[in-house]
Amino acid sequence: MQPVVWFEEIGVGDVAEAGGKGANLGEMTRAGLPVPPGFVVTASAYRDAIERSGTRQALNDLLAKARPDDPSALADTALQARELVRQTPMPGELATAVLDAYHELGGPELRVAVRSSGTAEDTAGTSFAGMNVTYTNVAGDRALLARVVDCWSSIYGERVIAYRSVEHVTEEPALAVVVQRMVPSERSGVMFTADPATDATDTIVIEAAFGQGEVVVSGMVEPDTYVVAKEGPVIESVRVGHQTVQIVRGDDGSDRQVAMTPDEGARRVLSDEEVLGLARLGLDVERHYGAPQDTEWAMAGGRTYLVQSRPITTLHERAAAPAQAGRVLVSGLAASRGRAAGVVRVLRTPAEGRSLRDGEVLVAPMTSPDWVPAMRRAAALVTDGGGMTCHAAIVSRELGVPCVVGTRVATTVLRDGELVTVDGGRGQVLEGDVDTAAGAPEGAARPAAPPAGAAGPATR
Repeated sequence: MQPVVWFEEIGVGDVAEAGGKGANLGEMTRAGLPVPPGFVVTASAYRDAIERSGTRQALNDLLAKARPDDPSALADTALQARELVRQTPMPGELATAVLDAYHELGGPELRVAVRSSGTAEDTAGTSFAGMNVTYTNVAGDRALLARVVDCWSSIYGERVIAYRSVEHVTEEPALAVVVQRMVPSERSGVMFTADPATDATDTIVIEAAFGQGEVVVSGMVEPDTYVVAKEGPVIESVRVGHQTVQIVRGDDGSDRQVAMTPDEGARRVLSDEEVLGLARLGLDVERHYGAPQDTEWAMAGGRTYLVQSRPITTLHERAAAPAQAGRVLVSGLAASRGRAAGVVRVLRTPAEGRSLRDGEVLVAPMTSPDWVPAMRRAAALVTDGGGMTCHAAIVSRELGVPCVVGTRVATTVLRDGELVTVDGGRGQVLEGDVDTAAGAPEGAARPAAPPAGAAGPATR
């Protein structure tokens, strides 16, 4: 395959070269779905660059010695690896091919998104949710080439190395890079064509926010959540979220974070007609792939675009949630089903993650990929912000950890050392260990809190 390929030239069979994100963008483009145009700098181009520079073996040696459970050693290994990649010169012929494609797309000052597309991400087994970097509103030849190299280096971030260990990803890291015409999003979000919290395949879940979609996946805001029955389709429920900020394209063309007033942040993002239109588009995507999909969408200028699709990585055979027992302390969105008891540990930043003991309930304002090492040790996760499609929710489902998001008040209501039960299927945090008090129902997820240093919850 050529070092640079257009979306029209690739499909789902090209993950090894285009990465999961690039392959799916190509697949949707070829299917006639509304995808902003773009191209992919292939994984072979990355491998060729590090091979020519003589750093490929050094990178593999560093990764082989990585110790994900030792935060200090992991940070040092990741830093060395990223520096090796950043110092790798981009071969001249590759730089020419990238810039030729960029100019054909609409450069030399066209605003584009430069997106990492890992060869192990967005597959049926692993999502690498939020792990590798994306740069938005990039413009100009020099900036584009620099962001491609920055994407390459991101596969050696601490959080990526830790996640690879959790998911037992052993093949040599490789990365393609997507360069895509930037949509100046007025509204955006995520759409699951099955309910990721309950595994119901007869409903669609849409989360929506104002501005660009980073605020949804990162959990910066609590998005609107719309649940739609596929039969019809018909809207089943609407939960209006709350936004304090949105990210938009500024006057100079770069990203700009804009504060929202309480009234603005409490507005509903999508009308009923727009929700149903998105649902129909989601059904088209699902029919094309033949399986439930996790998609990202954006609206601008009266048009709706798809900017990502991947298989939902966490669907299992549906089972009834255990019955509720005990007093509800806080409630939010059911993000990852299962029930687990443990003592509360309220943390504000990933740097505090070392204080979390194995089997405790991690309570945080929101999580990012930097929280993954702590999430691995938690019996359950509860957050103030976010929606069902934010990083905390996606990774909790992959780890098999019960999770409740969007509680708004968990970090202020719950107290360190307090024994609670997290019911991820119902979106509730209950007082005490309700299953011990009532007798654990068959099939309830109740990992006992192991002693410090023991293994954390199973990863599926």
